[in-house]
Amino acid sequence: MSLILGKEYCKVDSNGRFKFPVALKRQLETEDGRFVIRQSIYAECLELWTYASFKEEVERLQERLNPYRREDRELLRKLTEGNIIELDTNDRLLIPVEQKSLVANAKEVVLQSTGKFIELWDRVAYDKMNTTGSDFAQRAEELLGQLAAAE
Repeated sequence: MSLILGKEYCKVDSNGRFKFPVALKRQLETEDGRFVIRQSIYAECLELWTYASFKEEVERLQERLNPYRREDRELLRKLTEGNIIELDTNDRLLIPVEQKSLVANAKEVVLQSTGKFIELWDRVAYDKMNTTGSDFAQRAEELLGQLAAAE
């Protein structure tokens, strides 16, 4: 699995395609150019996983979830609800129709890495979400302070 770092801004064309940034692509050189895109369950954005990382994540979930429990199956179904997309010859990605609703009118998207996958945000929604103040600093201090104390 690749460690993905960075934040990039990308223009979206009228067909819903954007050029995948070189800075992110270099981090995925060992990958085959396939991605899985799905709607985030936590935020109004899309998640862009390399196919290999997504496959690993699904296998991990399948080992831990019981396919004979309805709640586990519903969770697995929701978490695997996505589309496989590939870089074209010009290193562009096309946002599938099923996921376009979150970035339908976007002229620009933000690709924000989380280490394991990339969040794909409409630029306006990202800027609104990303206006963090002292609230964020306080939450970080509380959570990270607890983690450090537990070590």
